[in-house]
Amino acid sequence: MELLGITTLALTVCAIYLVFLCVWKKNPKGRRLPPGPTPLPIIGNLMQLNLKDIPASLSKLAKRYGPVYTLYLGPQLTVVLHGYEVMKEALIDQGDEFLGRGIFPILDSASKGYGLILSNGDRWKQMRRFSLMTLRNFGMGKRSLEERVQEEAQFLVEELRKREAQPFDPTFVLSCAPCNVICSILFNERFHYNNETLLSLLNLLNANFREINSLWIQIYNLWPQIIKHLPGKHRAFSERIEELRSFLLEKIKEHQKSLNINNPRDYIDCFLSKMEQEKQNPESEFHLENLIVCGTNLFVAGTETTTTTLRYGLLLLMKHPEVQAKVHEEIDRVIGRSQRPCMQDKMKMPYTEAVLHEIHRYITLLPSNLPHSTVRDTKFRQYIIPKGTSILPLLSSVLHDGKEFPNPEKFDPGHFLDKDGGFRKTEYFVPFSIGKRACAGESLARMELFLFFTTILQNFVLKPLREPKDIDTKPILTGLFNLPPPFKLCLIPR
Repeated sequence: MELLGITTLALTVCAIYLVFLCVWKKNPKGRRLPPGPTPLPIIGNLMQLNLKDIPASLSKLAKRYGPVYTLYLGPQLTVVLHGYEVMKEALIDQGDEFLGRGIFPILDSASKGYGLILSNGDRWKQMRRFSLMTLRNFGMGKRSLEERVQEEAQFLVEELRKREAQPFDPTFVLSCAPCNVICSILFNERFHYNNETLLSLLNLLNANFREINSLWIQIYNLWPQIIKHLPGKHRAFSERIEELRSFLLEKIKEHQKSLNINNPRDYIDCFLSKMEQEKQNPESEFHLENLIVCGTNLFVAGTETTTTTLRYGLLLLMKHPEVQAKVHEEIDRVIGRSQRPCMQDKMKMPYTEAVLHEIHRYITLLPSNLPHSTVRDTKFRQYIIPKGTSILPLLSSVLHDGKEFPNPEKFDPGHFLDKDGGFRKTEYFVPFSIGKRACAGESLARMELFLFFTTILQNFVLKPLREPKDIDTKPILTGLFNLPPPFKLCLIPR
C-alpha cells in the first residue's frame, strides 16, 4: 500500500509538470506577453506571493514589472492589471476583448458555465440583460423595490431592539435583512428572523463565504483536476451549493404550478414567462438550468457582500465616533427621528454618502476582483495577450491609490468631500468593478446599504465594548474577500 501511495504521488507530480510544460510552450517569447517573474514548474509564481495578503504581493510585483505584467498562478497564465488607467484601457476602452470570465474552479464546477456571473458569450449577455431589466423594472406587485428594502429595514430595527442594548455579535441578524430582500426579489417571500428555513439558508451561505477564503480552496483553484479526487473541504463546499440549488428548484416548481404570465410576481415568474415565450426555440438560453444558477448567483452575491459591507461599516463607525456623530447629526437634520429614510434623502446627505463610499473604499471587499479573460488574441499596449488568458484587474490598486486618496490606509470620509463639504465623485470609486462585467447588482446593493445604514443609525448609537483606539479594523486577508475581524457591540436606543 505504501509503495502504491508513493507511485500515485509521483504520477500526480509528473502530470502537473506536463500540464505546466504544455501551457509554457503555448506562450513562447514571440507572443510578446507582458513582463513578469520567471515561473517554476508546477507552482508557477506562488513563491512570489504571500497567500495571507495576495493584493499586497501583487502591488509589490507591479512596482518591479509595471502596471501590466504576467504571472503564473500554478499552471494558469494570468495577466495582472494594476492601477486605474490600465484597468480603464482594458475593461472600458477595449472592453469587448476583455469580456470573458476567467476560470474559478470551485464555482465553475457548480455553475457549469450557466447563470449570470461565470457564463460567457451570448449566454452571459442574455442573462445579464434579462436580470438588469427585471431588477430595473421591479414594480411587480404592489411594492417597488425601494419599498421592500424600506420595509425590511424596519424589521431589522425591530429585531435589533430585542437585544436591549446588551452586547451581541451582529453577523447573523445583519445577514437576515439582505437575505430577505433577495428572497423577495426571487420568489416574493420573506422570513421571520427566527424561521428555520432562513437559519438553514444563512448557515449554508455563511459557511461557504468563510470557506471560499480558506487556503484549501485556494489550493483547489490552482490544481482542480488533481484536488477534486481527494477528500477535503471542497466537497463540503459543493454539497452546500447543491443544497441551495435544491431549495431554489423547489421554489421554481411551486411557481410553475401557479404561474400567471400576465402578472409576474418576482424574478422566477419573469424567467418562467420568458421560458414559455421561447419554448419553441431549441437554442434558447431560457431554461431551467440557467434559472437555477442565476437564482443561486443572485442569492449568494446579494446576501453576503451586502452583509459584510454593512457589518464592516458598523465596526468602522465605532472606531471613529466623531464620524458616527456627524452622520447622526445629518440624519436628524435631513430625515428626523420618525420618518423612514428614502432614496430621495441621499441627495441631501453628502456626508453620509461620503461615509458609505469610504467604507467601500477602505474595506475593498473584493480586492483582486473576479478574473476576466480575453475572448481573442488581443493587442494591448505593446503586448499580445493570447485568447483565453486570465486577466486580474486589481481593484485594491485603484481604491488605495495614494494620489487620488491621500493616506489611503486611513479611514477618512474626506476622501469623498470637496472643500465646501459637498460630495465628490471620482472615477477611482470601483468597488463593483468597471466595464461591461461590472456587478449587475450594484444599484440594489447601494440602495440597501444606504437604507439599512441610515435606518440603523437613525435609531441607535453604536457602542463598542472597548476604547475606540483599541478597536482593530484591519481586514482579514485570507482569500477572495476582505473580511472584518469578529466583534461585538451594544446598540443604545436614541
